Amino acid sequence: MTEVTDRISRRQVDKFAERRAQLATSALRTLSELGYARTSLREIAQNSEFSHGVLHYYFRDKVELITACVRQYKAECVTRYDEIVVTATTAEGLHKDFADALATTCREDASMHRLWYDLRNQALFEESFRKDVLEIDQTLELMIWRVVTTYADLAERPLTVTPSTAYGVLDGLFTQALLRHLAGVPNATEDLAAAAHQTLPKLLEP
Repeated sequence: MTEVTDRISRRQVDKFAERRAQLATSALRTLSELGYARTSLREIAQNSEFSHGVLHYYFRDKVELITACVRQYKAECVTRYDEIVVTATTAEGLHKDFADALATTCREDASMHRLWYDLRNQALFEESFRKDVLEIDQTLELMIWRVVTTYADLAERPLTVTPSTAYGVLDGLFTQALLRHLAGVPNATEDLAAAAHQTLPKLLEP
């Protein structure tokens, strides 16, 4: 009887998590367009097929919803870059694929990344965001470190930087390019690819 009860309980938990994921996906577009400060749960409901009551049942408040949205999207981003690492056979191939991927996601998913930086900035002021933001940030740092260490292995050259330095440098380039792209600066994403291509070798010993 306990085993059956446990199975039912696990199934209910899985369904709840699946439903939250569906709601987060639905809300992500509205949040990414309007940003954290200008969006309420009611407004998100008005721009989706779900009611305000349903959103409130699955998420305590806007903080929990926006965090779930960003966490879900960033998990997808990590998967994309991990695929580049897994399929890389040469340092130059990884070098090019990574730089191109940065430019592509900056161009095609600009509003989504803008939401992440909005959330990260809010964490400087709102303690309720900090734990989740730090966890997401750590995930991204580890993702970049997997790219950088694989590149170093394929190039057969040792690294000269720490994980946080590598992440800080590449994230800084990405943030700068994102702002320029959103501002309509010509060739902002192409310049990002060129900067990443130029920077990656500098993380290794000559």
